[in-house]
Amino acid sequence: MKKKSKKINKYKYHKKKISLEEIIEKRYRILVIIIILVMLILIGKLFYIQIIKNEFYKNKLSSLTVTIVEGDSVPRGRIYDRNGNLIVDNRSLKTIYYKKSKNVTANQEIKIAYKVKDYIDVDYSKLTENMLKEFWVLNNNEKAKKRITDKEWEDFNNRKLSQEDIDKLKKDRVTSKDLEEYTDDDKEACYIYNLMNKGYYYTEKVIKNENVTDEEYAMIAENIDKIPGINVKMDWERYYPYGDTFKTILGSVSSSTSGIPYNLKDYYISEGYSLTDRVGTSYIEYQYEKYLRGKKAKYELNQDGSYTEISKGSRGSDIVLTIDIKLQEAVEKILEEELISAKNEPYTQYYDKAYVIINDPKTGEILAMSGKQVVKKDNGSYIILDYTPGVITSSVTPGSIVKGASHIVGYNTGALKIGEVRTDECIKIAATPLKCSFRSYGAINDLEALKYSSNTYQFRTAIKVGGGTYNYNAPLVINEGAFDIYRNTFAEFGLGIITGIDLPNESLGYEGTSRLSGLLLDFSIGQYDTYTPIQIAQYMSTIANDGNRMQPYLLKAVFDSTDEKLTNLIYETEPTVLNTVKTDPKYLARVKEGFKQVLSVGGTGAGYIDYSRNPAGKTGTAQSFLDTDGDNKIDTATTTATFSGYAPADNPQVVFTVISPDVAPEGIDLAYMSRVNMRISQKVSQKYFEIYG
Repeated sequence: MKKKSKKINKYKYHKKKISLEEIIEKRYRILVIIIILVMLILIGKLFYIQIIKNEFYKNKLSSLTVTIVEGDSVPRGRIYDRNGNLIVDNRSLKTIYYKKSKNVTANQEIKIAYKVKDYIDVDYSKLTENMLKEFWVLNNNEKAKKRITDKEWEDFNNRKLSQEDIDKLKKDRVTSKDLEEYTDDDKEACYIYNLMNKGYYYTEKVIKNENVTDEEYAMIAENIDKIPGINVKMDWERYYPYGDTFKTILGSVSSSTSGIPYNLKDYYISEGYSLTDRVGTSYIEYQYEKYLRGKKAKYELNQDGSYTEISKGSRGSDIVLTIDIKLQEAVEKILEEELISAKNEPYTQYYDKAYVIINDPKTGEILAMSGKQVVKKDNGSYIILDYTPGVITSSVTPGSIVKGASHIVGYNTGALKIGEVRTDECIKIAATPLKCSFRSYGAINDLEALKYSSNTYQFRTAIKVGGGTYNYNAPLVINEGAFDIYRNTFAEFGLGIITGIDLPNESLGYEGTSRLSGLLLDFSIGQYDTYTPIQIAQYMSTIANDGNRMQPYLLKAVFDSTDEKLTNLIYETEPTVLNTVKTDPKYLARVKEGFKQVLSVGGTGAGYIDYSRNPAGKTGTAQSFLDTDGDNKIDTATTTATFSGYAPADNPQVVFTVISPDVAPEGIDLAYMSRVNMRISQKVSQKYFEIYG
């Protein structure tokens, strides 16, 4: 039995041994197959990269190893008015500039400044004593150090004083006698040195770019090896063929020395700009930077230090504005003349500014837009400042001009019926003064209420809208929700909301927070909330355009920059309807009929626009308030005059809006108030019709 058992064990061992060898062989084969597959994959990848994608990866490598640099700033696009008149252009500017090198010392820069002043004349009238003291310290460092006491040096070593403190002490101890040693040449060199160190460290510093003579330009160009960092170039500046006309709204461009202003740095950097780029910084130049911006030339830096041009630079796109520059010019002149003239009239001590907007009610195009301010000088004469941004930022109390919208509130809510007759008489609410119209008009209907600008007619509508009951000298209780009803309807006309004009920094005006019953009555006649002049223009345009509120705009079209004038159109603004007033067309027609009567014989707006033009519109006088002593507290009540109208009444083509804030102190009888707002309206409308027929 034992022998048999041994045989069996040997057999099992042999079988086991064969099995292990087979397993090892199988694994070896699998490993070989895997290696072959990996090799095939690698070969395939290499083939794909080196043959199929060869060009792609060559370009990729090139982009990582090639240095691309941009050329100098290129001129911006031109700006034209609606008739093709050039209103902003570029002109070349001979420029002498300084580019700071690495590791250059202050003493080296001072030596350069002295050399530069031998080649050019620099006006150093803006040189300050502080600049001279800093210059003296740099030139007399050892003397300046000796003026620091041992105690101060000890405090410095003990970190009680900083290096900045020591530098200030050195400068403060420069005496007037020290500065007397400086000649005109020294002062000129000092000023040049300050120009060399103005602004960002890495930017080019303009030493001179005004009235650079050909001789100065040539002298610098010929001697750049003697004045390291100083060089010449042809730069550009904005040129305005029509002078200061509309210049504020055309906007500003940063200089080659300042680059991107600090307050706009984050925005422009996020758009891919460099800090040294010249950019639009305000109004049109800022708003349409994406079109006006020029395209810099690009160069590849070669190994030998030379450059190869990759793409050419080009001027920015040209834009066309909706403005008629000839009309704009005339409007500005009218405003300037009338403001000065009004200051010679009685009761105009607080009157100092006026606004005019002329626009197309059907498209929203602005044809002219101006604000002017008159300022009295110490010698008693007057100067005029531009105040056009106030058209979109200043808020004014509108007065009766809003009564058209108030009528719509009444019609929509059933608080007013077409043709409804009411007696115009003063309203008396308990514990409040009488609320009256300019005078008692007796029994009048809804059209006459607009024609004569009845206040009490609107008061009775407002009381009904608020669900109140009026009794003479009794308390008045209304539903506060009536304020929302009025404001929502007013907003449909553009009052109290953003108009959407294509300019930055548009304001909303002021919305009153109190909801006392009497204030609703004030609201209905434009004596509570305030609005911007552009909102008032949009309101009147919405009425003229049958309830369609158009977005006002200044950009008419954009053209590609070419040698030929305005040939390749790349963008054109399409008129935009922002909303349509929710009301029955018959109610708007009724308001328009009332506005037509306002400008007819006997109406409050008679004569504001020539009768022959078949005009319509609304005037307003409103109580307004001023801070006359600059303490941020209202201390003086005044009267503001407003007007907005359109023509012709049956097919409006143009809207005129004229506003004169604080035209007289409160309490002055209308008969004695300056008629300056009427005169401005007459003259600007007359000028428009002279141009457009």
